[in-house]
Amino acid sequence: MQDPFFFGYGSLVNRATHDFARAYTARVTGWRRAWRHTDLRPVAYLTAVPAPGGWIDGLIAAVPGHDWGALDHRERAYDRLPVTGPLDHTAPHDVDVHIYSVDARHSAPPDTRHPILLSYIDVVVQGYLREFGEPGARDFFDTTDGWDAPILDDRAEPVYPRNQQLSPQETAFVDAELSRLSAQVQ
Repeated sequence: MQDPFFFGYGSLVNRATHDFARAYTARVTGWRRAWRHTDLRPVAYLTAVPAPGGWIDGLIAAVPGHDWGALDHRERAYDRLPVTGPLDHTAPHDVDVHIYSVDARHSAPPDTRHPILLSYIDVVVQGYLREFGEPGARDFFDTTDGWDAPILDDRAEPVYPRNQQLSPQETAFVDAELSRLSAQVQ
């Protein structure tokens, strides 16, 4: 029996944030990313939301031995759902894939009490730059809803637990894209 896979569309695209070695680029159709918060976390995170005609690029990665425990704990504010729609990927075989999504009944848009962390955006975009280059990282911004939410600049003292050091070029790219979208960094 083959290992199941998860579809990562946020920080899980950044291979430096996890130990899942068998990872491949992928695109899931029928979904879109959005910034949301839940009562389970003090800040906003990305979630996948059903979106006819939408798509998300990301990574799929094997969950060795079907051991979802650590990943489910990391993604504890989310429901793990099977991907039933179209999925294109670079894995060398067919895969059974799950995606994490926050139940809409338990979430709300980010607000000043639940902002988006800039250190989290940095980690996600660094992953997209490494996996998909600048065009793919730009697509990340364009295929994500909620950029009108407040963004907390925590770069000097990162709050995001899996923060990464960005190169000056990566930082400049993130800042330029946020500016392009008129995002409000506080």
